[in-house]
Amino acid sequence: MFLKIGLFTIGGGLVMIPLISRKVVEEKKWITEEEMLDCIALGQSLPGVIAINSAAYVGYKKRGVKGGIMATLGVTVPSLVIIIALANVINAVNDNHFVQGAMVGIKACVVGLVICVAYDLGKKTLKNAFQWVMAVAAFICVAIFNVNAIIVIICAALAGIIYYNVIKAKDFEERGKSE
Repeated sequence: MFLKIGLFTIGGGLVMIPLISRKVVEEKKWITEEEMLDCIALGQSLPGVIAINSAAYVGYKKRGVKGGIMATLGVTVPSLVIIIALANVINAVNDNHFVQGAMVGIKACVVGLVICVAYDLGKKTLKNAFQWVMAVAAFICVAIFNVNAIIVIICAALAGIIYYNVIKAKDFEERGKSE
């Protein structure tokens, strides 16, 4: 399954995420939607490509270390083989206006696919006003003000800890008043 995803997905790791999610959550039911969201969050925050990290997580969850290795190889080997095979061909035809036109179209398509992934993740993940504010603030910080993503992640984590503890404290107070 991961080999097929790796072979037929153009656009990189983010484009693979909806395909992996559809297969392992909806079709195969190997993990829950909540586990997939955790997998994506973890895969994005670790070094490396998110699809490789996610495949390794799902493979490990399903079949242990061997499953993690096989899933990782499945999403990476097709790209490696194709890149090696096409490297010389691409250099030879790079100046061709048809090839340049095709690349423009492919880049635009990839942007659309990434936006779709972001939208789907947002629908599944962002459940309250705090989460929406954090997502928009993170986007603005990174996209407009060029703040390092690591700093944004650390600040968001700290804000989430504070928010969670404030909400937890309010819930505790409300339960105390009602009893």
